[in-house]
Amino acid sequence: MADENRTRRFAVLIDADNTSPRIVAGLFEEIAKFGEASSRRIYGDFSSPRSKGWADVLQQYAIDPHQQFAYTTGKNASDIALVIDAMDLLHSGRFDGFCLVSSDSDFTRLASRLREEGADVYGFGARKTPESFRQACRRFIYIENLMPEAAVSSAGEAPAVSIQPASGAVAILNKAIAQMETEDGWVGLGLVGRRLANIASDFDPRSYGFRKLSDLVRGTGAFDIDQPDGRAMRIRPKATASGRTRTRSPSSRR
Repeated sequence: MADENRTRRFAVLIDADNTSPRIVAGLFEEIAKFGEASSRRIYGDFSSPRSKGWADVLQQYAIDPHQQFAYTTGKNASDIALVIDAMDLLHSGRFDGFCLVSSDSDFTRLASRLREEGADVYGFGARKTPESFRQACRRFIYIENLMPEAAVSSAGEAPAVSIQPASGAVAILNKAIAQMETEDGWVGLGLVGRRLANIASDFDPRSYGFRKLSDLVRGTGAFDIDQPDGRAMRIRPKATASGRTRTRSPSSRR
């Protein structure tokens, strides 16, 4: 089709009450990896001291602020406004997907509803975000990985953000490989990455201190790696003491 190479358009909806303005640069850099942030809206009470930090970056990143005064304590008008706008934008038919920026589980049903209509939903929130919201998104990115200090630390320096050890990724990597049919145990790294996205929406090599999946796989030390002459990388779990790889059952051997 003629529009196959068209850049995918996303509506970015930010919950200012639950998001730090320090992520804004990393946020739009991340969104640019999979599409264009065509609509950029933020919702909150910008007269509140905790939301005033956004005022310094709204113009720089062309974010359209939607002021919601907190007339009644305990009532979140910002959430309601965001949901209403999301549904209006959905039915406009102008967008391929949505980026919901919040750590609030109240947006779980919104994410599910948008996906039911065929829209891709990318969530952005803190590690404390409830699992219900994370799993309702096609992919969920932790905002800690978007902070300026989230870059890999220099040798001898302590990481600024708590990072999981590389060994913590071995189980889910093995799970992804085990779900793929293979005769010799080798699987393409690209296929593994796509399977990981289906298994866990919040999987991200940066959570383990690595920028790329290939670097994480090497960092675990738990996989054989095959990449002859610069071709696409293939991996497989290293053999156990019994001589069989972790993903192959005894019945699969002849």
